[in-house]
Amino acid sequence: MEYRAFGNTGLQVSALGFGAGHIGGDGQDAAAIEYLIHALVDAGVTLFDTAKGYHHSEQRLGQALRGKRDQVVISTKVGYGIPGYADWTGPCITAGIDAALQALHTDYLDIVHLHSCPVGTLAYGEVIAALHAAQQAGKIRVAAYSGENEALDWAVQSGAFGSVQCSVNVADQASLRDRLPGAVARGLGVIAKRPLANAPWRFPSQPHGDYAEAY
Repeated sequence: MEYRAFGNTGLQVSALGFGAGHIGGDGQDAAAIEYLIHALVDAGVTLFDTAKGYHHSEQRLGQALRGKRDQVVISTKVGYGIPGYADWTGPCITAGIDAALQALHTDYLDIVHLHSCPVGTLAYGEVIAALHAAQQAGKIRVAAYSGENEALDWAVQSGAFGSVQCSVNVADQASLRDRLPGAVARGLGVIAKRPLANAPWRFPSQPHGDYAEAY
């Protein structure tokens, strides 16, 4: 496995990471998921990416990584879906981080992204302030942004984040050409999501609900 410096964050990560979205669905075999995660760690994968929005993914990843926390870098995403809190507010970010810590069975998170946060909300600053407060409290190591287009531009140029995540694959290279050079120049870590374009060749006709429609 090849390992790389994750921008200027001080983290080292495997060049290949594991996107844990698909382990979050209902009716999956917990033992098979644990076997998969353990095999990835044994193969040298250290970067594991999940999110609040991936249903049971955080809980299942946290369970599978028990006893292996010091071998991995955990990336997750927040901003929404916390009962009793309005989405995209400072308190929702704080509560989302606390919920992720509990779900992932850890006392710190390596990378926490604002998950497709609209550019106007980013510019208002409340959610970024909450993310930075969690960083100062030692709950997270890297404040990050996950998204595309104008919001990604704003995030890269803002100086508010240590890393970004966006789509990069054979069918979608706009960010690779237009946005990520600026991120690299600023010393940001970069996670490429949907690297296989969500494998649209799996389907005999255009799928719906698998994030592969456009591809």
